[in-house]
Amino acid sequence: QVQLVESGGGLVQGGGSLRLSCVASGIIFSSTDMGWYRQAPGKLREFVARITRGGSANYGESVKGRFTISRDNAKNTVYLQMDSLKPEDTAVYYCAANTGRVYWGQGTQVTVSS
Repeated sequence: QVQLVESGGGLVQGGGSLRLSCVASGIIFSSTDMGWYRQAPGKLREFVARITRGGSANYGESVKGRFTISRDNAKNTVYLQMDSLKPEDTAVYYCAANTGRVYWGQGTQVTVSS
């Protein structure tokens, strides 16, 4: 059974930082592309960042230069370091694993105050 468990969300002031974590189980993590998405109230789910099994990363335009995705295969964990946070970054952040089928975590709330 595939499980993705996110943590690290919370309330932060604008300009601050947070680091999200996602621990995966039930997959061969080192062979899996991982990603982060987010969904704000009333909006569609939006791509944030992706890291391939080989460690290549790409980012959504709205977070480039502020967010960094990384992975630790020994810990089956993918991270999202979020710096220079803005109120418009407020959303539920979801971890995703693509094994050919996409699995989702339950999400973690990030709220950025102005």
